[in-house]
Amino acid sequence: MNDLPTYILDRVFDAPRALVWRTWTEAELLGQWYGPGVETVIHELDVRPGGLWLNEMKMKQGSGYQRVEYLEVEPQAKLVWLHANADANWNVASNPMMPDWPRVLMTVVTFEEKDGQTHMRLTWTPHEASEAEIACFRGAMAGLDSGWGAGMELLANMLVDLQT
Repeated sequence: MNDLPTYILDRVFDAPRALVWRTWTEAELLGQWYGPGVETVIHELDVRPGGLWLNEMKMKQGSGYQRVEYLEVEPQAKLVWLHANADANWNVASNPMMPDWPRVLMTVVTFEEKDGQTHMRLTWTPHEASEAEIACFRGAMAGLDSGWGAGMELLANMLVDLQT
């Protein structure tokens, strides 16, 4: 199916690509910007093909879990992973707050350096999704900028701090 909805997030950071890459691949940095407004606990981060990122987001109403499986890792250039909601045992599961949200999203993040800045692009596409999941994702796409945008602001500020 070629007509899958795809969320695209483009950002330009005033930082070298090597540093931006570190903020996506080192647990102590990733946990500072990913999941704005909640406590992010990274239980595992193994950035290599077949490696996992097991992420817990602690909120007032309890924890949400995410399981990421890396498919492709090109250092400082590209990350490709399957992004899923998970249960407390890290099994892929439905989102308890949005049952029709795609169980798995194909995620591609690219990093390109130009004139001392890093151009980052993230794409999210439903992976092996049902029609209901595709429809839910399509309907939610407009709202994705708020969550990702807040994280990107934290990341941009963190990159300034890391360079001073």
